Amino acid sequence: MSGPAISVPSNVQPYSYSPEFAEILPNDFSVSKCTYRSISLRDKFPQMNLAQIHERLRLEIARRIDRGLLTGTLLARQTGLQPSHISNFLHRKRKLSLAAVDRILAAQTLSLEDLLPNRPSRNEEAASDTLRGRIDHVPLVSQAVAANSPGVPLGSSPEMIALPAGILDQLRPRRTVIRRDWQRFMAVRVTPAQSLPMAPVLVPHAIVVIDRHYNSLVPHRYSHPNLYAVSTAGTLAFRYVSFEADHLILRPHALEHPVEILLLSSSQSPSNLIVGRVCVCISEL
Repeated sequence: MSGPAISVPSNVQPYSYSPEFAEILPNDFSVSKCTYRSISLRDKFPQMNLAQIHERLRLEIARRIDRGLLTGTLLARQTGLQPSHISNFLHRKRKLSLAAVDRILAAQTLSLEDLLPNRPSRNEEAASDTLRGRIDHVPLVSQAVAANSPGVPLGSSPEMIALPAGILDQLRPRRTVIRRDWQRFMAVRVTPAQSLPMAPVLVPHAIVVIDRHYNSLVPHRYSHPNLYAVSTAGTLAFRYVSFEADHLILRPHALEHPVEILLLSSSQSPSNLIVGRVCVCISEL
């Protein structure tokens, strides 16, 4: 049975809420005071209570973790919440306060509309998320962030690159342990100088998505060499890579450009310099 009605503007469908949320819902709560105020629901969406919204947020965060777009540790760092709270939330052991829900929504650039179910047709009910037109978002960051940061820095608002849902799902990770808590996918823009050695594979100003959980030299597809982003001289180089006798060998696609050889110290391995495998390239025709 629903609790007392929430005060809302006349053009917004009221929410009901489950009694299990009563301890975290202030007496003077209204839609105008939190993220849930953002859209009118009268004709577009069915009525939902806060327990359902909480569960749909949990499922969306779990989906992003499963796809390698997020980790629990990274989400805790982005929101300032304790990792144990995130873990309890994901395992249905504890509910979040409204303030914590708002932090997660803001950190993951989610809105209420992203959590509400559409009214599917009979055909759509049997369709997958991909066929329904859902998309995944990858942050477009600086090359320094992609090379050195576990996640998007707090307080930054990067542009988000939209990719069809499922395009990243089939990519196998091959990472070192130290990358376990790193955000898996980040996108960067390739400069004209960086694109020349890999022309025509890369073109100036192309946007590439880097799989930072793939810093192994094992081929992703045995018929094609991996294209890697490698950290060198304070920037990124995009090359085919091999390793021989303590040397990381960076090979261009364009034969008129030289091969580069990086000597590794006794404490370094190739994965220390390999930022990740380029898995998607977006460029203008």
